[in-house]
Amino acid sequence: MSKIILSVNSGSSSVKISVYSASLDQDPKELAETQIDGLTAPPPQLKYTRGSQLICKDKKLEETISSQNDAFKYMLDQLISDKDFSAINKKDDIAIVCHRVVHGGDYETPQIINEDTYHHLEALTDLAPLHNASALEIVKYLLKELPQAKNIAVFDSEFHQTIPEHIKTYPINQEIAKKNKLRKYGFHGISYSFITRSVAQFLGKKESETSLIILHLGSGASVCAVKDGKSWDTSMGLTPLAGLPGATRSGSVDPSLVFHYATNVGKLSPSSTESLHISRAEEILNKESGWKSLTGTTNFGAIASSDDPKMKLAFDIFVDRILGYVGSYYVSLHGKVDALVFAGGIGEKSDLLRKRVTDESSCLGFEIDGELNGRKIEDLVQEVGKREAKHRTLVCQTNEQFEMARVVAVDEKLFG
Repeated sequence: MSKIILSVNSGSSSVKISVYSASLDQDPKELAETQIDGLTAPPPQLKYTRGSQLICKDKKLEETISSQNDAFKYMLDQLISDKDFSAINKKDDIAIVCHRVVHGGDYETPQIINEDTYHHLEALTDLAPLHNASALEIVKYLLKELPQAKNIAVFDSEFHQTIPEHIKTYPINQEIAKKNKLRKYGFHGISYSFITRSVAQFLGKKESETSLIILHLGSGASVCAVKDGKSWDTSMGLTPLAGLPGATRSGSVDPSLVFHYATNVGKLSPSSTESLHISRAEEILNKESGWKSLTGTTNFGAIASSDDPKMKLAFDIFVDRILGYVGSYYVSLHGKVDALVFAGGIGEKSDLLRKRVTDESSCLGFEIDGELNGRKIEDLVQEVGKREAKHRTLVCQTNEQFEMARVVAVDEKLFG
């Protein structure tokens, strides 16, 4: 029997809902996708695709939508009231809602959310205050308004539970570390899970025999070393702040830097609330850093194609930090790497970044093919490297929404 599954991806300034029809042990089929962007830079904008038909794109909304939950409610109402969308006519038509939850602590598998797991996830919010809270607001709304639907949390940190002890442990007092759950968790795991499976299929290999260096490059960016199909190491840490710089994130910096930045960084931020205990330091490093602080824009396309010295500096910093991880993970995997894989919005769109990173790591055996790299990325997995190179260079169009729905559809306990 097929069921309607919603995949909900609540970001820092956007919410995306994908609607799937799914049967147990079958790949879900996407029926519609709707997204509201610009929650932090009004007016919010709506994109809505029904099947293969684009209904609207970048439609400016006049309604007051100030939170992720507002955006979710607006899109849910729109899906229900769309006369041409027969899959959902009323709230009761929705059987399962899966939520991307950034920080899952020690959870190794997706969790059905009830009162108990909800409070456990709430307690994890302090580890990712800028990420978990908005997803939980939507969960809270659904538990009340759609009591018949099953809510399932799928965690970004889950894929990285296989990282070995010596890699995930911080060299600090271990009693305090364990008590406060201070270790490397890693994120973008839903994406890395999808990419690992998709690339293994493309290469005609078993997942358990596939080793990759994956670059998930977007406004939030990270790198993952996949060894025999499992996460071996990743650039993000206790929170998504560690590792690569992003649109507004600093990435890894000397921990002492924050104390020299300003005198009041340890105090709670003015935007801190009862559910969000954000220090001024967290806010600066997460929201007021990255390439926006260097260039004034979060548009990486504009940065990559500009000769402006500020833009060039931001581009060079990003390349340098990526190369640091590519080199480190190549050694950590003992050179047994099937492919270097670019993914995420920037990884898919910026042929200039792909060329620069691959050229600079050519000593490891990665080589870009100019003609292939210049083509539009249309396939799920697409070759951009030279065939005769020692290692493959690929682009994968990741799909976190699909991965969440698939995880539910292949698990009888979750699918029910």
